[in-house]
Amino acid sequence: MKYMILTRLRLALLTSVVFLFTGCGNDPVPGSRYKLAQDEAPDQPYDQSLIKELTPVYEAPSAAGNKSPYMVWGKSYTVLPDSKGYRAEGTASWYGKKFHGYKTSNGEVYDMYQLSAAHKSLPLPSYVLVTNLENNRQVLVRVNDRGPFHGDRVIDLSYAAAIRLDMLDKGTARVRLEAIDPVTWNGGMDRKLNQLTPPVLVQVAAMSKAESAEKIRFNLSKKTGQAIRVVSSERNQKQLHKVQIGPVQTRSELRALMDVLIKAGFSRPIIIQVGR
Repeated sequence: MKYMILTRLRLALLTSVVFLFTGCGNDPVPGSRYKLAQDEAPDQPYDQSLIKELTPVYEAPSAAGNKSPYMVWGKSYTVLPDSKGYRAEGTASWYGKKFHGYKTSNGEVYDMYQLSAAHKSLPLPSYVLVTNLENNRQVLVRVNDRGPFHGDRVIDLSYAAAIRLDMLDKGTARVRLEAIDPVTWNGGMDRKLNQLTPPVLVQVAAMSKAESAEKIRFNLSKKTGQAIRVVSSERNQKQLHKVQIGPVQTRSELRALMDVLIKAGFSRPIIIQVGR
């Protein structure tokens, strides 16, 4: 009898605890500046054609957000003196509605519909090219916040950036980070395009899985209106499947194609001169 009473008491207590946690999911969090307890995506899917592309420009380090070293949850972090040559690989996550409208570490207001990111050690602001190593999509982001401070994550991306990398549903992705120098980024592509003599092929991906390459080919064929093929070859006893667009016949056509590719998440394709 005593055992049955204790069991019923435990069940009643467990039920009340479950009710407590499920009933206040989006209530203001006591002691927190955020209204939401858990992060989430916007209520309605966002039209990614509205996402504004970034043009990297030189910016002096912000007055806020670059204190070094700094402490978070008892751990010390050091801010790099500059971003030149920075490269890393690791796990990316994204943050959205919970933080939308609140100030970032450098004093700006976080807008989840902009291409921004949080990083633990890069100077604020910095520009980073992020490549999703699972699907070869890329996005250029402006780092204006600190984080993520969870496990082995190397960058926290805005909701818009996560859309571009096609990682919303999964929540995380294996990525490569490359810091961008605004001077060489803006001048380099224009010079390269001007030096080319069409026709050219534009290679947007090289995948180990044929189905991944075919998925990219199918999606881009609807957006570009160009002929797209998957070229398969073997390298070091491994299959490699390259997604190539073209031949593209004119420079104006190539520039228009580059705009489409950037919006689709392929910002640094390889351009191959036909006949060379």
